[in-house]
Amino acid sequence: MLAVLLPFGRIGEAAEAPRATVGAYYFDGWSGHSAQAGKVDWAKDAPTHLSKRMLDEFPGREPVWGWRDDKLETMERQIDLAADHGIAFFAICWYFRPTQKQVDEDPLHTGLSLFLKARNNHRLKFCLLVANHQGAFIGSPENWTRAAEYWMPYLTHQQHVKVDGKPLVLIFNPSDSSKEGLDNLQAAAQKAGLPGVAVAACGGGDPKLGYTYRTYYNIVPGYDRGSQEHQYAELVQAHQKAWSGTSEQPFIPEVTAGWDKRPWEGELGLRQKPGWYFPDRTPEMFGKFLQSSIDWMDKNPDRTTKERIVLVYAWNEFGEGGYIAPTKGDPEGSYLQALKEVILPMGTKR
Repeated sequence: MLAVLLPFGRIGEAAEAPRATVGAYYFDGWSGHSAQAGKVDWAKDAPTHLSKRMLDEFPGREPVWGWRDDKLETMERQIDLAADHGIAFFAICWYFRPTQKQVDEDPLHTGLSLFLKARNNHRLKFCLLVANHQGAFIGSPENWTRAAEYWMPYLTHQQHVKVDGKPLVLIFNPSDSSKEGLDNLQAAAQKAGLPGVAVAACGGGDPKLGYTYRTYYNIVPGYDRGSQEHQYAELVQAHQKAWSGTSEQPFIPEVTAGWDKRPWEGELGLRQKPGWYFPDRTPEMFGKFLQSSIDWMDKNPDRTTKERIVLVYAWNEFGEGGYIAPTKGDPEGSYLQALKEVILPMGTKR
């Protein structure tokens, strides 16, 4: 397992291992500056993805450390919180840009930079969730080669997550790829002294192209089908129906902690189209959902990773309603506590 476990209890008695290796998606829309900065008073110090609607209608989603997460001490606080509650790694969003300078200066990469600088990052591992979508498509095999060059310092880092001995990379929107592009990634990894890369497709990923694993970022019924209130149980069922894998292409189950992107919809949001939302989630429901992913792995050990990885959407998707980090509306971190109760048996230390 990825966690380092310490002895406890009677002399010679070892701690139980965590029941799964949990990774939480980390979205860094909480640094940089809003497009509204300098135009309206509320956006004076707003990060890139904060909206007026979020402030007015959903103030309880504000993290306990405030809306901005671009200080080193804030990242170190998040690392401790995650590790203390049984999370093994952050899967941090990464966006393709044409040059290294543009990659380095993009505020959406602030969290990754801070994680690597954090004095306590030995407590948590990390991997990349390549946000391969509009505005950040990789595209050509040549760009995949360039992206691989950008990634090598991360993939060779001692805290990077490994699956079957290879660094794990998660690809959002795997349709924007090619065998040549993924072959170039594997070649770059081997050149860097790695045995290869474990490449997981979010959604459908053809193994013939080079996708060795499958997973999801999230599954959202009714994403843009008009504003309608639905039950969290529908989200749970949509995921459970999608859990499948083979011994040739194992599956990493993903658990969505919530979905309600109303803060980003409309003129006072980020101009996104209205969609379904699921406001009745509770920590207990989330805990049972997480437990069901472990049950699925127990029943299908040859169809998932040997490391028993489960991905949680998400640590801090406050705008989309998928978050487990403590907020002003949940200062005690009840979703983190629910996760800990499922993942860490009594007496386990990390």
